[in-house]
Amino acid sequence: MSVFLPPLRPPGAAAEGEFLRLCVRCGQCVTACPHKSLELMGGIGRSRRTPRVLPRETPCYLCMKCPPVCPSGALNPATTDMARAGMGRAYILKDRCHNYTNGVMCMTCYDRCPLRGSAVVLSGGLTPAITKSCVGCGICEYVCPVQAVEVWPSSSHGKPLSAVPTLDAPRSGI
Repeated sequence: MSVFLPPLRPPGAAAEGEFLRLCVRCGQCVTACPHKSLELMGGIGRSRRTPRVLPRETPCYLCMKCPPVCPSGALNPATTDMARAGMGRAYILKDRCHNYTNGVMCMTCYDRCPLRGSAVVLSGGLTPAITKSCVGCGICEYVCPVQAVEVWPSSSHGKPLSAVPTLDAPRSGI
């Protein structure tokens, strides 16, 4: 993942500029997270002490406990449905994924996705593919044995160069 991407924010986060304006850096979302998926950013600047998820280290398990505890509205308290988390989108990297590089059938990202069948589907009944229903929790990035999945925050504009195309919507019998 590029170091120039904005951080991956918790479920229900406002757009990055608005999020930075609204977040009071209280850490209540971090405290509410039972999985320790959130951490407060260090360093200096506007992002200091704001929450982020580092999916390769600890993904968001979409428990949805952080939005209701946010006192400032930086996280929308009405975001309680995991399918509406809106954190970002995962991308399968064709140049790393077993399914594309050496023909090994791997479905780890599909098997572990909390929105399996919606966010990750089996294209052709065999190959995992990300759809526009992906919310960017990062579980697929965390479990991928060859680091062939990257989650890009919703506030980023673009995608990895070797990304497998994102499907429009899940279709039955794919």
